[in-house]
Amino acid sequence: MKISVVINTFNSERFLDECLRSVRSFDEIVLCDMHSTDRTIAIAESYGCRIVYHERTGFVEPARNYAISCASNEWVLVLDSDEVIPDALRTYLYDFAERAEAEGYAALKMARKNYFLGRFMHGDYPDYIVRLIRKSRTDWPERIHARPVVDGRIFTIPARRRDLAMEHLANESVSARIAKTNLYSDKELIRRRGQDFSVLSAFVKCSWRFLRFYIVKGGFRDGKAGFAYAALNAFYKFATVAKLWEQNAAGR
Repeated sequence: MKISVVINTFNSERFLDECLRSVRSFDEIVLCDMHSTDRTIAIAESYGCRIVYHERTGFVEPARNYAISCASNEWVLVLDSDEVIPDALRTYLYDFAERAEAEGYAALKMARKNYFLGRFMHGDYPDYIVRLIRKSRTDWPERIHARPVVDGRIFTIPARRRDLAMEHLANESVSARIAKTNLYSDKELIRRRGQDFSVLSAFVKCSWRFLRFYIVKGGFRDGKAGFAYAALNAFYKFATVAKLWEQNAAGR
């Protein structure tokens, strides 16, 4: 069974070499670039990637389906340019693809290890994501943070198998997290248009987001980094709600 790797990029030189090195033994690597101006293309060419282009959109989802459609194989591993596939996970993916059709599976959900301020974030593990898919049975909605729509059963790798988790290399600064919050919360307004939240509802949602990352999922074990990570995740929810209030007020 063959597997194509699909990676979307825009000025992704920072981690791209490590990402591509981890998947170079897969059957095909398709890199869909949004007209990068750094060394992204040069790095991709050095690994023999098949390179296609998509217009620059500011977030990745609009290019997902196009990139996947360019893959030659039915099984596709969708990867970000700052993610790494450990050897044990690579072996597991091929074993899964071999047996998946007979067992009725159309996709695989796997865990991802995230880092912040130099520490592994217990509070954001397992951060499950569907990334190995059957191309003919999956659609990726073109909205920010959209999850793939899979026509069929999805198998989930147990969280206890940390050796089979993807590595998310990005170790963002506080400034980068805040900048991304501002950008992504703007994009959230598109899919949340017409929604509204009371003050009580906003308070509950933001508080629960903090408690989920810090208490329920064990972020308190990560010291100051864990507290900051949980607070910034709660702030993302608050920024989205506050911008909805602003949008709704302007529309009156």
